[in-house]
Amino acid sequence: MSGVIEELRHKAAARLDPVHRDFFDGGAGAETALAENERAFRRLALVPRVLRGAGDPDTGVRLLDDRASMPVVVSPTAFHRLAHPDGEHATARAAAAAGTVLITSMASTTPVAEVTAAARAVRDDAAVWFQLYLQPDPAVTDALAERALRAGCSALVVTADSPVFGRRARDDRNGFHDLPPWLAAENMRGLPGGPPDATRDIAMSPRLSWADLRRLREATPLPLVLKGVLHPQDARLALDEGVRAVIVSNHGGRQLDAAPAALDALPAVVAAVAGRIPVLLDGGVRCGADVVLALALGATAVGVGRPVVWGLAAEGEHGVRRVLEELREETAHVLTLCGAADCAAMTPDQVAVRGRGVGGC
Repeated sequence: MSGVIEELRHKAAARLDPVHRDFFDGGAGAETALAENERAFRRLALVPRVLRGAGDPDTGVRLLDDRASMPVVVSPTAFHRLAHPDGEHATARAAAAAGTVLITSMASTTPVAEVTAAARAVRDDAAVWFQLYLQPDPAVTDALAERALRAGCSALVVTADSPVFGRRARDDRNGFHDLPPWLAAENMRGLPGGPPDATRDIAMSPRLSWADLRRLREATPLPLVLKGVLHPQDARLALDEGVRAVIVSNHGGRQLDAAPAALDALPAVVAAVAGRIPVLLDGGVRCGADVVLALALGATAVGVGRPVVWGLAAEGEHGVRRVLEELREETAHVLTLCGAADCAAMTPDQVAVRGRGVGGC
């Protein structure tokens, strides 16, 4: 783990209410998937190339119609105002200042229009994507997509790995199943089927299918990104359905505890899409070397969630900026050591399993 991120993690742990700390840090079941996300990176090594004459690396990447200054985006995480009073406003400003994409959560404690406004107050071209759970009532899904469009979001990130909520032992032990009365999931306020000033619960349903995703794609002009893909056949189906990018993710270990680490699932998904759409990875990224490992295995970019929350809880907007700048600097440093001119220059033969020699995975 990066020294800066480790410092902020410890500072956040000291400042957060222990119940809220467990909410942010915890996972499903025995937290096996949560731990494996980080362990998967430790099992691999980067094999540098030498005398490449590559110069200083370009860390910028193109993500759909947006340009990011680095191959690191802010993953969707809920309830930022539990971590800091400035909440998603601070996160949005920090992501915009870093020149990268913020994926704001449907379960944000700040309305999406305020999140995009905070980001655009820093940079006119700040990129904000909206994370969305398909809702059993299509009118609610459509209303949320329309809000994101009006707010100026440039993509919808559909989280597909949650037919039910994960069973999280820490939250059960702490009795944490709802926000304190002064906070709410503000994007769920004033939606169809509910009172104008009240919020609805975010609903999960095992009956949702590719047909529901198809209906959303036909209803919105925004490009769709599918998050929570682990099986290569689902990546192929996403291509068939017109999805513009996929995110390989096990929901930060918060859904199926028996799921593989995101990094372990990445190569098969990359092979399945065969370069036709970008593949991002979310889960376990804690330093620049992790970023570059994912790039070498075919990811276009990675997402970070918990490190951003740690930075926010520890030092507000400044802490989030420190996390993102540290990851950018470390990524550039590791790319240089590997002889890479840019993020696309890393190749799978530069990844080795520790203890098994060199020659690729």
